[in-house]
Amino acid sequence: MNPASNLHVERLVERPLQDILAGLPAVMIVGPRASGKTTTARRMAKTFVRLDRELDAAPFRDDPDSVLAQLDRPVLLDEWQMVPGVLASVKRAVDDNPEPGQYILTGSVRAELLNDAWAATGRVVRLTQWGMTERELQGKIKQRSWFDRILSGEALRMRGPENPPKLPDYVEMGLRGMYPAVALQKLSALRKRWLSAYVDQLLGRDAALVNEHRDPVRLRAYLKAIAAHTAGVVEHKTLFDAAGVSRMTGMAYDSLLEMLFVTERLPAWHSNRLNRLTRSPKRFLTDAALMGPLLGLDVRGGLRNGDLLGRLIETFVLSQLRTEAEVADDPFRLYHLRLDTGRREIDLIAEAPDGRVIAIEIKSSSAPKSSEATHLVWLREKLGEKLHAAIVLHTGPRTYGLGDGVVAMPIATLWGPAS
Repeated sequence: MNPASNLHVERLVERPLQDILAGLPAVMIVGPRASGKTTTARRMAKTFVRLDRELDAAPFRDDPDSVLAQLDRPVLLDEWQMVPGVLASVKRAVDDNPEPGQYILTGSVRAELLNDAWAATGRVVRLTQWGMTERELQGKIKQRSWFDRILSGEALRMRGPENPPKLPDYVEMGLRGMYPAVALQKLSALRKRWLSAYVDQLLGRDAALVNEHRDPVRLRAYLKAIAAHTAGVVEHKTLFDAAGVSRMTGMAYDSLLEMLFVTERLPAWHSNRLNRLTRSPKRFLTDAALMGPLLGLDVRGGLRNGDLLGRLIETFVLSQLRTEAEVADDPFRLYHLRLDTGRREIDLIAEAPDGRVIAIEIKSSSAPKSSEATHLVWLREKLGEKLHAAIVLHTGPRTYGLGDGVVAMPIATLWGPAS
């Protein structure tokens, strides 16, 4: 049991984590492997217990209630699923004493989702920590969430950094990766090696812990097919055929990869003001950098392949916005919108708890024109005042109006200076 370390990059999720600990007894931090969950949690804990280490785990196997009661709180129980009795012990402790700020759990999401006797409903609050965003990397933690700033009517005043990135820079950011080990690594060759090893471990060891009967070769082929179609609505059959698996196996692979936070399906948005909306989700890699080892993609290849370029930029932008949605004053839910005919589609719909909507198109062009915002104008006509903002995020340097209430903004406003 080791003291917490203060040596780390400050993360956006720390504020909501502090808020939860100030008002509730227990929190579980979930998210991709190597996203920094344990490092973040150690900042908040007085006691750090590593249950993947026998020295710490042995006492908890014998009498978890007694050991837990003796520890200074908040207690961080890392890799808690290695000693399943710990969860029930936390439940009993919270039932007996619901005082805020007692327990932080980090570890495998597999145990939470597959445990038939999941005992923490109503006792442990989930908080998701994704990889490092550009805002975190640049130390711009104090300003409000990008979504909160848009709700405040700041869109036309928001600017990117003084030296704005260009398209090749965005591609490089996307392929660099958001896991702290690569986000903070200066040498691109070492980043590539790390990402390749990360994919190998996910598809080998980590996937086997969830489903020991999976075929690692076909699972890699399935994930590769998702990588090639990231940021798209893709038919299941396309993925099944690419991996050479049955529908049943493919559905199992979908669940497996989502449990590991490697992929996600962005749900389709619905409104009683719109007809013929598709119900099909949009698929994404949770980190665009995985396109590198899976597709053999580098910056030069990304710039040359128009289809993959658009997919990479959109996947990268979503990875930034996902965290911004988590840390907003009132967290947003993210969707996509598409008519079942395919005639109208909008990359991202962000819905606030009060029903206000921010509609976002993501472009790899540096100076989008009004013709590229026609779907946003159509949505404004349909939704009226419910559509709070319509935005085109682009790779250029300027913020400007496109007419009909649509604002073109650099992607870099996500980490640019406060207006």
